[in-house]
Formats: sequence, structure tokens, C-alpha cells
Amino acid sequence: MNFIENILHRLRQTPARPVLQEVREGKFATVSCEELRKLVQQARTFVRQSGLRKGDRCGLLAPNGIKWVATDLALAAEGIIVVPLYSRQAPNELAGMLRDCAAAMVLCGDEALADGLRASWTESPAPHIRLFYDIYDATIPDRHVPDEPVTLADEDIATIIYTSGTSGEPKGVMLSVANVGYMLGCTGMRLDQLMRGATERTADQVFHYLPFCFAGSWILLLTALSRNSLLSMSTDLNKLADELKLAAPNYCLNVPTLLERIRTGVESQIAQKPGPIQTIYRKGKESWMQRREQGESGGGLWFSLANSLIFSSIQKKIGPNLKALICGSAPLAKETQLFFLMLGIPVLQVYGLTETTAICTMDDPRDFTPGRVGPAIPGIEMRLGEEDEILVRGPNIFAGYWNRDEATANAMLDGWFRSGDQGSVDEKGNWAITGRLKNLLILKSGNNVAPEPIEEKVMFHLPLAGQCVVMGDGRSFLSALVTGDVTPEQVERALETVNAGMPHYKQIHAFHIHKEPLTIESGLLTANGKLRRDAIARQFAAEIDTLYSSPKQA
Repeated sequence: MNFIENILHRLRQTPARPVLQEVREGKFATVSCEELRKLVQQARTFVRQSGLRKGDRCGLLAPNGIKWVATDLALAAEGIIVVPLYSRQAPNELAGMLRDCAAAMVLCGDEALADGLRASWTESPAPHIRLFYDIYDATIPDRHVPDEPVTLADEDIATIIYTSGTSGEPKGVMLSVANVGYMLGCTGMRLDQLMRGATERTADQVFHYLPFCFAGSWILLLTALSRNSLLSMSTDLNKLADELKLAAPNYCLNVPTLLERIRTGVESQIAQKPGPIQTIYRKGKESWMQRREQGESGGGLWFSLANSLIFSSIQKKIGPNLKALICGSAPLAKETQLFFLMLGIPVLQVYGLTETTAICTMDDPRDFTPGRVGPAIPGIEMRLGEEDEILVRGPNIFAGYWNRDEATANAMLDGWFRSGDQGSVDEKGNWAITGRLKNLLILKSGNNVAPEPIEEKVMFHLPLAGQCVVMGDGRSFLSALVTGDVTPEQVERALETVNAGMPHYKQIHAFHIHKEPLTIESGLLTANGKLRRDAIARQFAAEIDTLYSSPKQA
């Protein structure tokens, strides 16, 4: 069975089992397998009535929700190529993606999203824009749709997911039915290892807040639907902590930003506590870290005291049933991974790109190394190429970029996919990501500097900052743009600490503070929150020039 056949089969096999729920106003709106199956059938009837045919492209523009899932499954079951879109992305960028893939239709979650798209569409022909209302709230003429999906070959394209476009125009990544099926087998295996001891009758409790339009998020959704899981979906990021507590999950997928905020929030609260509590926390942490560095288990007397009085209560507040937090999309600071491990919550890292069906490596929950992203998953080969670029090959490699044969050819090297990421691998086969080739800064001295590890260190010592962007390509020294409500004195102290452990050419000698954060809406971050360095350099060109004409703070 391919992935969509398997999911629909599971829905029929356990009709009464709760499978999805949305968190709304502190309560759950839950659907069973049978209820989800009926929603899928309703959407399939709409698809057939609308005239969409196998191989047509259909945009899916809506926030996460039960109807998003039902629509996605219905399109897949009809052989329609789904083009998932990010509801917070600029409408003109979304319109460009839809033009590129020649979408026949766009299904929107609400009228506001549809209006934004219509206003950005300046030429003909335009795709037919329809609302979820047209599918689920309107009366659709009855039309029998078989339970089984249409026949799909392994090489058929299941989805086109557009890359973020950190520099240049986004490209449509084509993932095949075989790509998706292979990856779901791998993720299911890792989750079996994580949930060992649980029976088939015990559903995985999963919490999810990342948009399904991103490859890794979508793979987690399909993985949950392919196994005995109850997936709780957040609907309000401003209430994330409350919703996480309500869902009480076994695991959830995260980005480093959230985990960094949790760590910063905890340590800020500890700093407000009475002196004895601060002392116990500090000494307990130091004891645990020291023993870990020495390869010893436990944390000694101070750790035992801190664990009983502080750490265990923090762990319960974050998630009493958590077996692990899963983290991907960007490098996670080793210190943050150790912080959660100290609390008794493992953080398992995942690395991959959209072109690798979201994943290349996954931490083994039974044996993982903080600061690294785990070994290559079974069946996937990884090696280092020139300039330590990570090369990947295997059944997870995408089918190509939509209508971009030259770009597809440039992404491959003798059958290996060129990730564009720099990395290293240890003797146990665990990988670390050290930078991004296209982000490499080349100083006038000829020294090459990857900005990401330096930015990570600055942010660790400057937790109140929003972002740190290290610059200096073609310059004589490095500088930094720091966003957020921070003072020059705070930035100087953080840079002094970071610079002390760096060779001279990796030291930051000037900085500019911008109080407003970089955002997706401003065009300075990609849809998944990564820095658009070229756009940042253009917008802050005058400030950057000032830094190099008058070093230190500008």
C-alpha cells in the first residue's frame, strides 16, 4: 500500500478511535477516524464535481486544522498534486508560486486569504479560488466516491512544496509517492523506539503547532495518521504554553526558537526567586554539567537537591507526559539541548531539507549526542564533499524542481544531492551542521567564516535579543545586526564573552541595534523563519556602511 492507501485503510479499520483534535478556547474539538473519513469523502466529492483531474496542481492555503487535513487527504486520494502554502506569507509571493506551478485551483481557509490572493493576481489566466466553505458548509450534490484512492505509481508526484528562497526565487520541490512512503517508514521506526513499551492500544499523544505547509511538519502529520496517534493541533500561538499543558503530549515537533524561549523564560524566572533558590539552581546545574563532561551519571548532591526542589517541577509544567521534544529546521544550541536533558526531557534533533523529503538524520532516542543531529536514517547515504558540503543520496531524494531542469541538475553531483550545508561527522556516525555554504563570509584577509555558529553563541549570551545577523563579506572584520529590546551595554558584554573564545578573524568588532524584530511580513525572514541575508543587507546597507566607517556601535 502507498501512504494514502494506508491512511484511508486505517481510518476504516478503527472508526470510533479519536484521531485529530483542535484546541479552541481551552477545549478540544475532536474527530474520530470515521468522522475524518466522511470529511475526506465530502472533499473528494467536491474535487470531482469541480473538474480537477489526476496530475492537476491545487494550492492549499489555510492555517492548520481538521479541515486542512481532510482536504489534503482528499486531494491526495484523487491524485491531485497538492501545493501547500503558508497563510502568513505575502500574497504576491503566493501568487508567484501558484503561477509557477500553473495551479488549476486554490482552496482557501477563509475569505480574507482569498481576497489577498485575488488582489495580487494581476494577469490571466487565474486559478479558480474556492473556500473551505464551498466544501464543508455548502450543499454538494451526492456523488458516490469509492473508499479506495485512485491508482498512484511510485513515481507520481504527491506534492510540490516551495522552498523558502533565502536568496533568489523560491523553487517548487517535487516529492513523489515513493519519497513520502519511504520517509513515513523511517519516522515510524524512530517513534516506535521512542514509545517502546507502549502497546498498539495506547495511542501516541502528539501536539503540533508548526504549519503543515512545511515538509517536516507535513511528514509528522502523515506519520501520526499512519500509526495509532491522537494529534492535537494548536490554533493560537499566543496560548501555546496553555495548549501544550492541556494536550499533555508524549512528543511534539519544535523549532529551536521556541525551546530557546522556554529556557530563557525559566532562567529569567529563577533570577527573580529568593537567593537560596538561585543558589540551589546554579549549583545543581553546575554539578550536573560537570559530571556529564566527565562521563559520569547523575549529578551529585547539589543536583539531587535542585532536582527535587526545582527541576522536577519545571519538567511537570512543560509537559508531565513528555518522552521527548523533537527539534528541527535550524541548529539548536547545545546548551539548550543540555538544559532540557538536565530537566529530564530529551530533545531529539532531526536534520533535512525539503529536497530530502524533510529528513536525512534523526537522533536515536536510545543513544544520542547533544550538539549533533543524529546518524543518517537507514537506507540513506551521507558524505562530505568539497568545502565540507554534506552530500546525500537515497530513496528520500526529491524528483526535481518543478519546470527547472537546470536547477535540478545543478543540485546533483554524480547522483548525490548537494545540500548546500556544511557539516562534520563523528566516529559514531552522528552528524553536526556547521554552516551554510552560500552564507559563508569571505573576509578581505581571505579567511572564510560561517556566520551561523557565531550567531548562535551571541544569542545564547543575549537571550533578550530577537535575532543576530553576522556580516562582513568582503570586509576587513565582522560586524553584527542585533534586533530586539537590548541595550548597547548588554550587547557589548555578550560580544566580549563570545569574542574571548574566538580566533581574531571570527571576532565581532562592531554592531548595530534595531529595536524592531525581523519578520516574515517585512520580507526579511523566509516563510519558515530563516534569515533572508541578501534582503537584510539591502535594507540595512546604510547602517552597515556606517559600522565600517566608524566601528563599535552605530
